[in-house]
Amino acid sequence: MKNLAFLAAVLAMTAAGMAHAEERRISVAAAGTVQAAPDMATISLGVTNEDAQASTAMQATSDAVSQILKRLEELGVEARDVQTRDISLSPVWSGRGSQNTDKPEITGFVASNRVIVRVQDLSQLGSLMDAVIQDGANDFGGLSFGVKDPKPLEAEARAKAVAEATAKAEQLAQAANLTLGPVQTINEQVASVRPAAQMREFNMADSGGVPVAGGEISISVTVSMEFGISE
Repeated sequence: MKNLAFLAAVLAMTAAGMAHAEERRISVAAAGTVQAAPDMATISLGVTNEDAQASTAMQATSDAVSQILKRLEELGVEARDVQTRDISLSPVWSGRGSQNTDKPEITGFVASNRVIVRVQDLSQLGSLMDAVIQDGANDFGGLSFGVKDPKPLEAEARAKAVAEATAKAEQLAQAANLTLGPVQTINEQVASVRPAAQMREFNMADSGGVPVAGGEISISVTVSMEFGISE
């Protein structure tokens, strides 16, 4: 019994010491952000056609998409930068949801084909969009800008985040009349890419093309750090 009581006391003292050690830490979080002009874009475009015959709707859609793919190739877009996202064929109903008692009927079909295109040369973006519209693209699902190699920008944002977190910890320690110790833990959140708050507009369309403003993108890295407190 004495041995058990002694062991329990030792465990209690150890737990108290660990809790005390954990308490003597300063925890901070900070974000580092860098802004840069984009050097690539991703567009989602598609073709949608409706016809009384399913085969006719799908054939018209397929013909237009084939022409669009051919045009993209002529404009220098590589095959690896073009990907079919989805193909669909849906019936068009009449009488659905109405108050009459007539049985709903299929009156036609809608065929769609969507393609994702990565544009590596932004100087072509406006004229490329203009060209595919002329070739039959009538469904645009979005446009986003990015950078081909985000790693250097992420490294810069990461360094800013660590510097900001360290400065915060030093301020807290000084305010509490403590001496900041070494880093105990450091964690990073996934870097995020988003449009910058302040846009730097520039026109990337050739004469007659769709006007597009690329502006800037913002890359952020968030870190959380724990510092010890020196005695």
